[in-house]
Amino acid sequence: MPQEEYVVKIVSQYNVEPLAKEDMDRLLEVAKDYCAVKNEVFDRYSGIRSLGKLYPGYTVQNEMTQSGFRQRLDMPAVYFYLAIFDALGEIKSEWTRLKKQIRHNLNRNESFCAEDKHYLRFVLKSDSLLEAVLNGREEEFAGDFFKSYEALREKVDAKKLNSYLCRQVRRNHRTLRSREADGFAAAERAYRYADHGIYISTKKKRSRVFVPLTDNNCYKRQIYVKLHPQECDLEIRIPVDVKVNRHEDYTNEVGIALGMETMLTTDQGHVYGRQLGEKQTVYTEWIRQQNQAHRQNPDKGRKKYALRKNRYTEVIHSYINQELNLFLTREKPKTIYMTKLPAPSRHGGSKAVNGAVSMWQRGFIRDRLRQKCAEHAVQLVEVLGKDISRTCSRCGKEGKKRAGQFTCDSCGFCADEKKNTAANARKRGQDGQRLNESWPAQKDAE
Repeated sequence: MPQEEYVVKIVSQYNVEPLAKEDMDRLLEVAKDYCAVKNEVFDRYSGIRSLGKLYPGYTVQNEMTQSGFRQRLDMPAVYFYLAIFDALGEIKSEWTRLKKQIRHNLNRNESFCAEDKHYLRFVLKSDSLLEAVLNGREEEFAGDFFKSYEALREKVDAKKLNSYLCRQVRRNHRTLRSREADGFAAAERAYRYADHGIYISTKKKRSRVFVPLTDNNCYKRQIYVKLHPQECDLEIRIPVDVKVNRHEDYTNEVGIALGMETMLTTDQGHVYGRQLGEKQTVYTEWIRQQNQAHRQNPDKGRKKYALRKNRYTEVIHSYINQELNLFLTREKPKTIYMTKLPAPSRHGGSKAVNGAVSMWQRGFIRDRLRQKCAEHAVQLVEVLGKDISRTCSRCGKEGKKRAGQFTCDSCGFCADEKKNTAANARKRGQDGQRLNESWPAQKDAE
């Protein structure tokens, strides 16, 4: 009998009514200390000298325990150690981002030969090697991996290449800082479900804040409590295991193109999310009016603004989820091909266009699509997006775009611009021009 597969999904719980100010203040005390611990870890361990201590992280935990920082804050251990590992996770993510940026810069650098690039990539693979290079230490390493390093070092100008790595780290390394004390993680020992709500531990011993909840679901997981002090509300985020649903009739390969006016267009011309542009336009215009009114009267409170903004966002997100579910049900894809979305940038034209671009829910659409594909064992493939909207999906020549239509002068092909882009995405994916692939939780047995 095949083993069941699961993926992680974040679900949320909310309070029934606003919390009493005293209760919110007690939770904010925990959040403030949680933020302070994270910043202490950032200050101590986000630099190059601490790179070797990040994995698995118990060295950092022990040193933070011995520092007496928890006693000075008088902070419960159940929150203190979660804050440490939360900060360590962000530091690791920053180093991952930094290495990716250095590799990107290295690939574009034409002054290095193949052996130089091979040496630099080799150093970036090992944290111990990278730490030694960044700190200017000459060490003798053991093992076959490091013997290969010694052999590589003899073939290149290691001093020059090491200096390049140091410059790249200084230039691209970002200082981490937790500036908003508006939330904290809580282990199972820090909360208890009962009485149609949840009891959350505070800094005071044997004293918990009771929060009535909108549902009666109970979980035994590490949770994250997100605080909204102005509204005296909170959101509890819980990671849960969701069973993967494999569909035997999901056999199609589908190319898609995302857009601002219509959310998603397939290579067959099927459109999902036709009302997305209209909903976002209403939302963007309302935001513009509210910001203008706030500039004229900055002393006026923003509580009603925050509540209505959340409602607008929830409506848009609900619509996106609904249309993505409809897309999967109707198209029955086994594999989805889509272009890798470029980094967001300002249009440089009107403020209205810039506002619309900034409000586009592209990140939410992409994340929800990835989550739903994982839950239904659908492979999501990102393909190379360069010139994909200007290339004819029939003959491969360059065409023209005008008023949402694509035309090719070479072969006479004419189609909706998004449909042509989606067809190109499918074609590039099938031809092997893939950048990222998210596979189902478990591949089918061969």
